Amino acid sequence: MSVHPPPEPAVSGTPDGESGSTHRAYVADSTVMPELTWSAVTLGAILGIIFGASSLYLVLRVGMTVSASIPVAVLSITLFRFFSRATGSRPATILENNIVQTTGSAGESIAFGIGVTMPALMILGYDMRAVQVMLVAALGGLLGILMMIPLRRAFIVKQHGSLAYPEGTACAKVLIVGEQGGSSARTVFTGFGMAFLYQFCMEALKLWNQYPARGFEKFKGAVLSCEVSPILLGVGYIIGPRIASVTFAGGVLAYLVLTPTISLFGQGSGAIFPGTKPIGDMSAKDIRDAYILYIGAGAVAAGGVISLLQALPLILGSIKSGLGDLARSGGGVSSTARTERDLPLWLVGVGSTLLVAAIAATGLFPTEVDLTGRIAGALMIAVFGFLFVTVSSRLTGEIGSSSNPISGMTVATLLLTCLIFVLLGWVGTEYRVAAVSIAGIVCVAASNGGTTSQDLKTGYLVGATPKAQQLSILVGALTSAIVIGFTLLLLNEASTVVTNKAENLPKIAAPDVSKLTKTEAGPDGKEYKVWWVVDPIPGAEAGKYLVDDAGKAVYLIDPAINGRVDTRDDGSKVTKYDAPKARLMALIIDGIMRGQLPWGLVILGALISVLMQLSLVPSLAFAVGVYLPLSTSMPIFVGGLVRVAVDRIKKANAEDSDSSPAVLLSSGYIAGGAIAGILIALLALAPSSVSNALDLSRQLPDSWNQGAWPSLAAFGLMAGVLLLCGLGVFFKGDDPSAVSDGVKGREEDL
Repeated sequence: MSVHPPPEPAVSGTPDGESGSTHRAYVADSTVMPELTWSAVTLGAILGIIFGASSLYLVLRVGMTVSASIPVAVLSITLFRFFSRATGSRPATILENNIVQTTGSAGESIAFGIGVTMPALMILGYDMRAVQVMLVAALGGLLGILMMIPLRRAFIVKQHGSLAYPEGTACAKVLIVGEQGGSSARTVFTGFGMAFLYQFCMEALKLWNQYPARGFEKFKGAVLSCEVSPILLGVGYIIGPRIASVTFAGGVLAYLVLTPTISLFGQGSGAIFPGTKPIGDMSAKDIRDAYILYIGAGAVAAGGVISLLQALPLILGSIKSGLGDLARSGGGVSSTARTERDLPLWLVGVGSTLLVAAIAATGLFPTEVDLTGRIAGALMIAVFGFLFVTVSSRLTGEIGSSSNPISGMTVATLLLTCLIFVLLGWVGTEYRVAAVSIAGIVCVAASNGGTTSQDLKTGYLVGATPKAQQLSILVGALTSAIVIGFTLLLLNEASTVVTNKAENLPKIAAPDVSKLTKTEAGPDGKEYKVWWVVDPIPGAEAGKYLVDDAGKAVYLIDPAINGRVDTRDDGSKVTKYDAPKARLMALIIDGIMRGQLPWGLVILGALISVLMQLSLVPSLAFAVGVYLPLSTSMPIFVGGLVRVAVDRIKKANAEDSDSSPAVLLSSGYIAGGAIAGILIALLALAPSSVSNALDLSRQLPDSWNQGAWPSLAAFGLMAGVLLLCGLGVFFKGDDPSAVSDGVKGREEDL
């Protein structure tokens, strides 16, 4: 029998750790209602996979994700309500909707951890296997959840009233308003549908150019461009005008100042390392690939370290307070009260131990790594994992997910891991792969630990059963992990370019063909030897080449992730992913374990971040703008401008602005555009006749295809709808009070 809670909060009987008052949950401890049901877990797992895939797409593009908890909660309320009315079945309870958002939230946090680390393997010149990505995602996700469970009483119960958990509190508001009859789901659905249709028309039907650009004849090297993407427009609105402007400013410096400067002073010079051809012969894209990327990577690395140092007092305080509270709370002792039941502590300990053992025993590390190396790697994961899960869980409560420096924690993990490997003399290629895997697991664990703490805070406020939430998020993490590896490889495979154009191939033959043992079939069906050029050398840029028996390169296999060729030999364009955080991880590994980097450029980028920080400008946001193409930061900037217009016209304060329905519409833009992008990527795997049949640009005049106005008009329409939504012209019936600042970017850098 389902018993719904009274409209007024009920006393749960749990005393606050700081104030000594009694916590009042929405659902009383004595209330009995359906909670951990198959329908709730299944819907949560499906939504987690969808939002995980869209988050992975986003993190590969701009190095950040958007919190999925509130959109998942809103969709859960709406879908269950629709199903109940359609079938005449009982409505879902608030606790079932909470299970859906808890299960679904795991996908986004896993996607973030995987997206910022595992593509580094491809950047370093190694193959990336789906099984390896799946293992990192599953082991890291499960480990992060299990390590956070003993901290629940310390952070959620004992520190209630002092640790705010802004996203978790906002999600609780959404669930309570939804239970009382309010819903903003149609805003999310509308944004999803509009962005999906827009992306399909742009990328599949090619009705307008995705990257309108304009060069300047007397200002060589400067190119003003904009990716007319609803995804990035929504990101810009959510993160707000300040960070959007700072990110765009970094792009202006890189592509309207540094690139023209290099072009101007490089006239008449020869090839300058790491470039492989004279600067005078380089296009703006060539200069970016050869020089700006290293400057940007150095800036991002320094910005990440600065953000970690800024958070160091909080981190040290978190460790001290967390361990002290954990000891005082008795390690999360089980309670007979429903709202205080956790998974048994012995089960958490055994599960964590088995996961660490599995890390040492599985195919996570290359076969060349001996048992000693595997055990050392597993122990580093256990130590760094528990440290940063504790830090992430507490920092999430203090400053929220949007300001939680997960990237800085991952950088610290990678730095320490690489230094330990160097001290032990483990500098072979297999240990570079091991370093990426260790950093990946710790990053996923820290990310999922923070997400789990937010979910448990939501449950604490609405009166959920912690054990039910912990089981559901374990299921969500496992299902998302199984899919995430295949999604990552699918996105890469769909936009991989295989070309035999002379301008893309090395001017020299492979130095020693006899050492090339791996073979691969080319597009012509013939078998070729695989030549990996990890570092650029005179006459050969970094990349994967198929060479004949004489060592002559016949094909370039250019990946989607950090690839340099975005046009196939038949003239069709593909989407490339810059993966800025993964590039940073590769930079650290190369710098410490190989020492073969253009350090002058890297140091120049680092000093740019230091300069920005001294000028009181958020250095990491600026650094990401330096690294990303200007075409990517431009639509983010436009989204920020729309937010400014809404705030100025409505004279809204920050809290009201964060409560605007436009935040949910932006979330729909992001999810719909990203899912469309993934589905469109599948078309690249189909026969070329399919994509040619969909391509309507062949029937349009050249003035339309090459002009910028169709693109700007379509993008302006999406921006206009977002503006009107923010002003309340659209979706007047929606209750925006449920929407808070819980829908934000996960990382502090954007």
